[in-house]
Order: sequence, then structure tokens, then C-alpha cells
Amino acid sequence: MSELQRLKGLLPPELQSWVFVEAAASVEPPLITIEEIGRDEVEIQVDLESWDGLAIDHRNLLFWHEVGRVQNDAVPRDGWEMAALAIGLGGAIGELWVQDGLLLVMALGLSGFAGYRLYLKNNSEKRLQDAIAADERAIDLATRFGYTLPNAYKSLGGALKELVEQTRKKKKRAFYEDRLEALRKSAGKARAEMAQQQGSRQSVTSENVYG
Repeated sequence: MSELQRLKGLLPPELQSWVFVEAAASVEPPLITIEEIGRDEVEIQVDLESWDGLAIDHRNLLFWHEVGRVQNDAVPRDGWEMAALAIGLGGAIGELWVQDGLLLVMALGLSGFAGYRLYLKNNSEKRLQDAIAADERAIDLATRFGYTLPNAYKSLGGALKELVEQTRKKKKRAFYEDRLEALRKSAGKARAEMAQQQGSRQSVTSENVYG
């Protein structure tokens, strides 16, 4: 079974009809990325040459991170914002010339909305929060596919550490480091909750014995 077929088998059944897994075809592609390829169709693209150098558990969790982005509706959309911004600004200039107030307001509104969407798309804090949310989804998916919770955290943490070590660009490396720090906090919280649950079960057992 090829790696692409193996990854397709890691898709939740509810996504298998509209999420596709393909080898990246661009020059110097990212390790793994995702994009919308049509209406209600998404493609996860993998740079197989770099991908094969990772441990399987690391691959799995990085793949489920991308699946998590699909589940969170955080897939990059077509870049319509730049076109809308240009149309809106061009329309605003034109309406200034003909002095049509209603159309001027509409053109400025289109420009403002497109500009806001561009800001959100390129906002580093939102990108980080989206990535952290997808990491949480990846952990949930890993447990759904048979990982224990500690092993799921360990595998994703190991994958992020490897990405940190392999990344030369300072900004991108800091992005992975921030995700790793958020993952550590999440793992600590999960560990505390598990310990509390175990303590509660032991307490109930004691009551049953001595009751």
C-alpha cells in the first residue's frame, strides 16, 4: 500500500468522499498543506520526498492536524479578496467622478470587507489560534484511531519538535515553537484531568469496599 493510500485510510469516514490526498506537484512545496480545489472539495497535498523521512507516528499526527483544519472550517479559500479589493477601490474612484453617493458607499463597503478578510487571512495571531485548534482536533482524531491520549500528545509533540529543528526561517520556527508550547499546556491539563478522574474512581471503589 502506498503512503498516499495509507493516509487516505486515516481520513474519518465522513470526509472520505470530498477530501483527497495527493502528492505535491509544485517546486519546493511545504511538507504538507491543504487547499480548496472546488466547491465542497478539499485536497491535502504532501511532499512525499520530505515526508518519508519522518516517523510514521509523526506523519499521522501532522496529517490529522490538516484534517482538523478541515473539520474546523479553516481551509484557505480562493484568493478573491484581492480582486474584490481592487474592484471596490476602482468603483469608489469611479463613483467619486460621477458623484453617485449610494454606489460610492457600496464600493467602499466592498473594499472594507475585502480588506478585513485579507487582514484576518494574514493575521499571525489568528493563524496560530487556528493551528492550535487543529492540533487539538488531531489529538481527538488520534484517539479515535486507536492512540492512547498520552501517546497522541507524545507523537504530535515529537513531530513539532522535528519541524522546529528542520526549519531555518526564524518566523516559521517560532510558529512551530508556539504550537509546541500550547500543546505542552494542553497535555498538562489533560494529565491533571486524568489524575483527578482516577482519584475519583479510587474514592468510589473505597466507599464500595468499606460501605
